[in-house]
Parts: sequence; C-alpha cells; structure tokens
Amino acid sequence: MIFWADKTAEKIIRREKKLYRTECGLGASGIPHVGSVGDGIRAYAVTLALEDRGVPSEFVAFSDDRDGLRKVPRGFPAFLEEHIGRPVSTIPDPFECHTSYGEHMSSLLLDALDKVGVRFVFQSGTMAYEDGTLDDVVVEALNNWKEAGQIIFEMTGQKKYLEQLPFNVICSECGKIYTTRAYEWIPEKKKILYVCDQEFKGADSKTGKELTVSGCGHRGEASIRDGKLTWKVEFAARWKALDISFEAFGKDILDSVRVNDHIAKEIFHIRHPVHAFYELFIERGGGRISKSKGNVFTPQVWLSYGSPESLRLLMLKRLGTTRVVDVEEIPKFMNEVDSLKKIFFGKEKITNEREEQHVRRLYEYVTFLHPPDHMGLLINYYTLVQLARMLPKTVENRFALFKDILMRSGLIDEEFSDEELCQKIEYATNWVEEAEEAEEEEVSLSEPERSALRRLAEKLPEYTDGEQIQELIFLTAQEHQVKPGRFFQVLYRVVIGTDRGPRAGTLISGVGPQRVSEMIMKAI
Repeated sequence: MIFWADKTAEKIIRREKKLYRTECGLGASGIPHVGSVGDGIRAYAVTLALEDRGVPSEFVAFSDDRDGLRKVPRGFPAFLEEHIGRPVSTIPDPFECHTSYGEHMSSLLLDALDKVGVRFVFQSGTMAYEDGTLDDVVVEALNNWKEAGQIIFEMTGQKKYLEQLPFNVICSECGKIYTTRAYEWIPEKKKILYVCDQEFKGADSKTGKELTVSGCGHRGEASIRDGKLTWKVEFAARWKALDISFEAFGKDILDSVRVNDHIAKEIFHIRHPVHAFYELFIERGGGRISKSKGNVFTPQVWLSYGSPESLRLLMLKRLGTTRVVDVEEIPKFMNEVDSLKKIFFGKEKITNEREEQHVRRLYEYVTFLHPPDHMGLLINYYTLVQLARMLPKTVENRFALFKDILMRSGLIDEEFSDEELCQKIEYATNWVEEAEEAEEEEVSLSEPERSALRRLAEKLPEYTDGEQIQELIFLTAQEHQVKPGRFFQVLYRVVIGTDRGPRAGTLISGVGPQRVSEMIMKAI
C-alpha cells in the first residue's frame, strides 16, 4: 500500500488505542468554501484506512462556533456589523432557520459532508466549553499559562502571552470575545480576571475596508466556561480532551499547529496527533479562496455540476500541491474519475506497476473503499455539455434523445443504468445553464463543405419531417460536390461534437430544425 492515507494509518495504529479518532475543525464564521470540506474528507479517509485494518475509528467534526465574527460576509444583512467581535454562536441567524449564525454556517458544511458521503460525529465548540467537556484541559492550560506563553514566544516571537492568559473571555457587558484581556488566574476558585480594553481589526461588509473594533472597558470575573482558549493552545487541549489520533492542516495554520504540537508535549504531556499537511486552493486569479467573499465557491456549487467522487478526488490527490479550484476544473475531475475507473477495471494499463497500484488505491478511496462491482457509465463530460447545449430542457423526449445519440455514436454501451445517465445529464445541464461555457471545438471545413452547410442551414427551417430532412442533407451534399459520408460526418461534428450519431433527419427533427440551423451558422 503506497497511498498517503494508508501510510498515515500505519503510523497511527502503533499507538495502540481502543478507539482511534480523527478530527477536523469546521469554521463557522463565514460561508464554507469548497476547500472547507477538504479537511473532513481527508480525516474520514484516514478513518476508513484505520477501519480497513480492523481497528475501530470515528471522525469528529468540531465546529469552531465559539470563535468571534471578524467581518460580515459580502451580501449579508448590515445588522450583523453590530455583532462583530461576538462569538458566532451568540449571533442571531440572519436567515432565521437556525438558532444562531454559527449553527447556520456549521450546518452548510455538515450538509456538504453528508452529501459527499462522510460519516461524522458532530461536536459544537460552544457546547464543549459549556457542558464541561473541556474543563480539565482548560484548567491544565491555565495552571501552566506562563510556560505556555514562553513556548509561544520562543516559537513565534509573540510576547503577548508572557503577560496574559491564553484565554479569550466573553465580556459579560458587551458580549465581545476578541476585545478582552485575561490578566489573572485564580486556581483555587477557577476564576479568571479580565478587562475589556483591547482592539482588533474587523471589516466593513459594504466597502471591505478595515474598521477598528474596541472593547467597552468593563472589568470582570469569569469562569472557565465563559470563553475559549486561544488557537495556539486550544488545538492541543482538544486533542487531549477528545483523544484525537489524526488531524490534517493547511499552510495557513502551520505556525499554530507547530506551537500546539509542542504544547501538547510540554503542557498536556501527550503525543500530538499524526498530521497530514496540504497546500491551499487558490482562485484562477491567484488569490486564496476566502470565506468572507460574497461569491464563495461552495461545496454545494461543486456538487450541482459534479459527482461526490469528483470532489473526493480533488481533496485526496496531491496534498502538497497548490491548485486552482473553480467551476472550470469540475469537468476535468469528472473525466479523471472515469480514467481512474478504467485503470481499476483493467480497461487501461499503466506500465509502472507501483504507479498502477497507487492509482488503483486512489480510486478505492475516491469511492470511500466501496468501489462498484462493474465499470458503469463512462462518458466525456464535455460531450454531455455539447449535447446539453443542443438539447435544452424544453425538448420533448430529451433523455431518450440523449441516450440514442450517445449509443448510436458508440460513446456508451449497455453497461449502465438510466439513473446513472440521468445524473450525468443533470450535471452537464446545470453546467450549461449556470456555469461558464466550455470552449467549443473548432471544426476544420473546406470551402465546399462550408458552402453546403450554409445552404443546409438556410433550408432547414422550412422542414419538419425527419425523412424530408434526411433527403435534404443528401441533396445539399450532392449539389456542392461533397461526398455524403463526409458531409454527414461534418454535420454530426458541428451539431453534437462526434463523428457519427443517430439518423440525422430524425435527430434534427427532434431537436428542432430552426435550432440546428442556428448552431450550423454559429459554427461556420
């Protein structure tokens, strides 16, 4: 076994536990982008690898819903600006369908995990603090806050935690969490003294400009359940409290993970989880994908154009490579899943045996270790896009026409279900109607062929009967001294993007002569 999840599982099981937990944090401060579901898919892949070795494992999806709101996502109601700085679990849901803003945002990611086939145990960060799940580790961290502050300083140069506790209290007066400074720990009472006198940078939702959020000046006393540990300590605390064996992380939190690894050992006296490092996804323009943008590319958007397997593939291959991710990439991943399937079922060969083993194992993980027992439908995504353009939803017997064209063209065989084909047609149709159009292939034409097509386009709107259209095609080819076989080939290439297809007259009659005429004129 040479796949990364298998290697990771082998490292984990050396630790000999009764239950091996994998984990990822769910950001709850903004709309989850497509990369947000990646941590969950990767952690679940490791859970599957562990189960494949006969040991019990579960994946914990931990919602960071006690984090504060730093900026309002573009396009969200302006009233949320008054809540900047407060924990997202205390902010009203602007869509009024969940108990809080944080629960609403978490639900979007949980929905995506569910749709992509990930089994998880959900843990709310707010509930973990409020119900006492984290009590012991919070006390342990605060009892050793000076040592933790020294570790943070030595590893990052940050001096703040040499003088204050690594704990963000929720101010009892203004409700903000990032404006407080916890300056004293009273261990015998398990109380924290704090003052709400800090500032942090937020952002205006309309202009995107930075704004300064200030504390209210209140001095108070808080319990260990009235806030949260800071990130440079909280990861390690969670690992201990929940007994976590694996967590992946991205480049954006590399420093925090390194600090927490050290704190896990020195403060909590545990071995940090096995990690998998991954690079971040970027937009086509080169910028990092951000949850605060209004046009976030969400997992749900991906799944309207592509299969769960294609999204799993995106997250499971080449972890250490920065990749562009947008809707234009979806067809490529859909086609790549089919390519993996061909290799898995022996329809294509790879000369390098080690590489073939890796590809086969990658496909098994793309199917979450439940590969189908037969190859099923293989069809190029761009071919379906071409047909979807030609056959809008208003066309009668649309599915039958799709199927007939594909089968007569030799692009599919009998080894598939109608349900499978319907799903792929739906993906391609959504792509045509909602996403950027794929570039159309330019057809090479001679002047006689171009002239014949122009004449055919002019005459087609006068006909409706399939047999008459078939005869018109023959006559038009002869009049322009183009061999009929070649003319039909050119016509199929222009209309459906293949060299052959069903009886042309019947096809054009079903699609609509006027529509086909317009397609021809556009092509020439």
